[in-house]
Parts: sequence; C-alpha cells; structure tokens
Amino acid sequence: MSLEFFDKARELTDVLEKEEAENIHKAAKIVATGIMNGGITQAFGSGHSYAAAIEVSGRAGGLIPSKVIEDPAGGYYEQFEGVGKHLMHRVDLQKNDVLFLISNSGRNPMILEMADIAKKKGVKIIVVTALESSKMSTSRSSLGKLLYEYGDVVLDNHSGYGDSALTISGLDTKVCGTSSFSAVLLLQQVIYEAVEIMVQKGHIPPVYQSANIDGGPEFNEAIEDKFANRIFHM
Repeated sequence: MSLEFFDKARELTDVLEKEEAENIHKAAKIVATGIMNGGITQAFGSGHSYAAAIEVSGRAGGLIPSKVIEDPAGGYYEQFEGVGKHLMHRVDLQKNDVLFLISNSGRNPMILEMADIAKKKGVKIIVVTALESSKMSTSRSSLGKLLYEYGDVVLDNHSGYGDSALTISGLDTKVCGTSSFSAVLLLQQVIYEAVEIMVQKGHIPPVYQSANIDGGPEFNEAIEDKFANRIFHM
C-alpha cells in the first residue's frame, strides 16, 4: 500500500526546487540585508497560514530578531474590510524590517490592507501564495489587488486550486492540503541562505538554540535582551 501524501510531497518538492530556486535566493538576500541593516523579520499568516509564519519566527534554528504578527481572531475576520488597517495600527514596522505575508489565495481584505500599508512604508515584502490559483481569483478588497502584486519577491507554493490535492474513490471532495508543507520548505530554505549570506559577509546572525538543550534558554535570553524592544512588542 503506497503512502499517497508522501508521493505528493516528493512530487511537490521537486517542483519547488526547480521552479522557486531563483525566488528563494532573492528572498534570502532581502532578509540578510534587512538584518544586517538593523531590521527584523516579521511574519503574518491568517488561519492555517499562521503555521508558516511561526516557521520563521521564534523557533530553534531561526533568527532571533524576528516575530510573528498575531491575528487575535485566528482568521475569523480576514474577509472583513478595515480589520487589517486596525491591526497594522498596532504593529511596529520599520524601514529595514522584512515582512513575510502568507496567504494561499491572497484575496482577503485583511492581509491586503496589511500589505498596502507595509508597501507605503517602504518595507520589503516576501509573499508566499499559490500563485496560479490566486490569479484565478478575484480580490475581496476594495483595493482591487491580490497579495502577489505587493511582493518584492513571490514564493509560489504550487498548491492546486482550493489547496487540497488528493482524491479518494467514492468521495467528491479532495483531501490533504499541501500549502503548509510547501511553505515550510520555501521559508526554511530562505532562512538558511540568509544566514549563510550573513556569515559569508562577516556578520554573525543571532540564531535561536533549542530551549530543550542544556544552556539553550540562557543563550537565547541573553541575545533576546538585545532585541527586546522590537521582538516583544507589536
């Protein structure tokens, strides 16, 4: 008996490696430049896209000068106009920061308002989206745009329309979304290359150790103190 999602994951990995390598390299350069210039990375994803946001913020092996922009409603109001503007009013976004915005469809007002505000501030935006599926959609925002149009770099997760990828005989609805899996691969490779660029340029970036290894919490807290005014506040 085959493991169908494993097969799909291998297929998707090959596509991402072939099609997204150049965009990964571009995104990594943006992240490295932002950090070396004193910025931090910030990441936002609503609903299940939150899982991708926390892949690049506050985890072992990731950059310490980073944070997740929390959605207090967990995606419940992402289709309503004005919510993104209200949230961004509380977000400390500075010019050398890099903003990851993650949305499979890229059509909802909340994240589009966030992208619009960040773009007007001159902040670099890295978008993770299902590019072809998004292009098949219409914007739900009065801005009239889709998320990929705001990206300085767009990382296409190559998920199919509606995200779910596998069929089961006797069931009309597809199962098993692939966007989270794709986003993890794309974003972790970006962080790896960004750290590599910084090291090559003689800038040793602060990277989290696991809190579950001896000395890890103390190591992390000593460095977090240097960035506390940025990473522990909205």
